[in-house]
Amino acid sequence: MDRSCWRQILVLLLFVSTYAEASFSRHMEDFITAVKQVEDGIPGSEPVSVLKSLRRAAGLNDAFIQHFLGDAGSGVPEVNPDLSASISRAVRHRVTEDAAEEGVVLTPDGTTVALTPLLLGLEAGFMSTSNGSVRGLVQLTLAKDLNLSFRIRSRQKQLLGPDGCWDNITSPEVFTLRDRPALLTTAQINGGMDGVVLGMALSDRFRRPVKLSDLLTEYYCHLLERGGGMDVAPRLVGRRRRENFRELVEVSALSRQVVRAVEQQRRVLGRSKMEVREKKQLQAAVREGMREFVQKYIVCPPIIPRCMWGARPYRGTPTNLSLPLSFMFIHHTSTPGRPCLTFQKCSEDMRSMQRFHQDDRGWDDIGYSFVAGSDGFLYEGRGWTWQGAHTLGHNSVGYGVSFIGDYTSSLPSQHSMGLVRNQLASCAVDGGRLKANFTLQGHRQVVNTSCPGDALYEEIRGWEHFGEVKK
Repeated sequence: MDRSCWRQILVLLLFVSTYAEASFSRHMEDFITAVKQVEDGIPGSEPVSVLKSLRRAAGLNDAFIQHFLGDAGSGVPEVNPDLSASISRAVRHRVTEDAAEEGVVLTPDGTTVALTPLLLGLEAGFMSTSNGSVRGLVQLTLAKDLNLSFRIRSRQKQLLGPDGCWDNITSPEVFTLRDRPALLTTAQINGGMDGVVLGMALSDRFRRPVKLSDLLTEYYCHLLERGGGMDVAPRLVGRRRRENFRELVEVSALSRQVVRAVEQQRRVLGRSKMEVREKKQLQAAVREGMREFVQKYIVCPPIIPRCMWGARPYRGTPTNLSLPLSFMFIHHTSTPGRPCLTFQKCSEDMRSMQRFHQDDRGWDDIGYSFVAGSDGFLYEGRGWTWQGAHTLGHNSVGYGVSFIGDYTSSLPSQHSMGLVRNQLASCAVDGGRLKANFTLQGHRQVVNTSCPGDALYEEIRGWEHFGEVKK
């Protein structure tokens, strides 16, 4: 468990006990503090009672939710008015006209999570009476909202996303989406995935925690160990969100749940059953929409955007790549020489490299297309569309992907290598950014350098798509 996370929560609890009407920032740690206050206000309460109190405070009690979780409006302990108002502001989701997303929090790993689907999934899990089966879990967390997005395909190109940027990482208050918002944002999908993963884990009654705040702290605030990183991290941590969801939920099953969510909502509202033609149209829309969902959130790895690690602006006008590309070039940073294990340290390393590339080398931006940390994430450099400055003479034909650390005599974590070797490569091919028969090479194969280090170079020689330089 991350002691620094607990320390921050304890400090916040002391602060709030002194200033009852204090407004929190939008850190997950702050929300966990509010959960602890609810727990302390209902001594001896079970987690499901705490969750119903949170749901009541947030006004999450429509007929669809009640069908699966029951009524949170009666027989549920009330939260004091000031705390109730803070919880409502923190949990209730909406996107404003100026693209500010509310009802979301910044987690310690740098990702943003919507609280509503998370809490609904947790409550469904705690209410489960059968190990491995949770009534309404997928419908409450993802399926109902996916249906809304898939059915508006004719009105907008992007059905899912986008991600966004916080106004301040240290004290976040406003989260602004980076593009025109769809009906289901990345933060909602993150929260929905977490709700599914945790809800399913909670179906095992013998492994349920005594307190909700403990569960949230262990999941979102786990501190990675030096020397092992993600390779030795527990399965049930937020950094593993996508891989855990991928193992739990089959795409075909999720598609069926989306259709069932529509049927259930009609029954709850007293509407007639769908006609055969209408149901076939819905199923076709869901199949098409699921392709985008799978590409963005199942195939592709989690990538921390530039705005989240504090990137400076690009100097000048970037050159756009002509896609798809034919190469992926593997690098190591050498300096920084040690793997980074936290969002804070990886972000610091990204800023340091960008300063060196811009100020010392006179480049327009950080040279790499993407950078792999050892914290479970990739970091956006110049990204998918901007030409990089990573492999002299070859920048226009390939992506440059670097691992933070010096890999002359040791390897990056297996987890970080998997993110690049399997997920980033597949994401690029499926998205039309890399050719299906692309060639993977080490930096040293085309430039006179020791990069990506002897150990890492020997490793990538065994990767699919590795190619020797033709003489």
